[in-house]
Amino acid sequence: MEFKDILVHIDNSQQCVTRLDLAIKLARQHQAHLTGFYAITHPHYAQINVALDQKLIQARKLFQARTAKAGIATEYICADWAVAGDSTVEILNFYAHRKDLVIVGQADHDRSQEHAPADLPERIVLGSGRPVLVVPYAGTFSSIGERVLVAWKSGRASARALHDAMPFLSKAKEVVLVTVTYPGDQKLPDTGGDGTIGIHLERHNIRVREEILEAGDVPVDNILMNYAWEQGCDLLVMGIYAHSQRGSVMVGPVTKKFFKRMTLPILMSH
Repeated sequence: MEFKDILVHIDNSQQCVTRLDLAIKLARQHQAHLTGFYAITHPHYAQINVALDQKLIQARKLFQARTAKAGIATEYICADWAVAGDSTVEILNFYAHRKDLVIVGQADHDRSQEHAPADLPERIVLGSGRPVLVVPYAGTFSSIGERVLVAWKSGRASARALHDAMPFLSKAKEVVLVTVTYPGDQKLPDTGGDGTIGIHLERHNIRVREEILEAGDVPVDNILMNYAWEQGCDLLVMGIYAHSQRGSVMVGPVTKKFFKRMTLPILMSH
């Protein structure tokens, strides 16, 4: 099981090089087709952007230069969206529906969001219907998917994320499945001999180590990020819970903390 059709978001941010290099690495590992995607939006009543042509040239040159000798099949799309008022989110989600994996960058809230909306990662996770790899804006990542931490809590979101991560898990050297518990958590009923999620993964020839961590009063994002660092993990897999608020689907406050504080790439599914 592999990713065969990968889309990476290209923009003019400083982090784009790291994101693109990671996408190239994954395309090599999975012998996948890699599509670089740049979106041109037309906000209502916007002034003419005289620097746009130069930005388009820079983005295309970046993609072509980094992929030229990568030994993978590539395509570059610069989507000039005709609908005024639509953001990069709507355009990217439209193209993402036909891909196996979408790669986007974490928003840097300390910098201007001229390249993409600050909430782009979470809206892509909620709207694309595909697994989304979110790459931190800080740091470089020499490996991805060799040591994988899976955040597991029995339910729809975790089950979806686990299935979406199978191409990573099947190639990983080590998979650690972590359940974070809190005082007062309801104990799940016996599975009736059907086995644990670890046994399910072993049926796919994926060896997994299961851990249960008691949270106490420590936020779950701190627990998982610290554990990933201690164990030398280079990828976190997690399902995203969402709720409806005033007619819009939104991620919860716990998930928002991951979007703000991530220190390693996170594969997210909704």
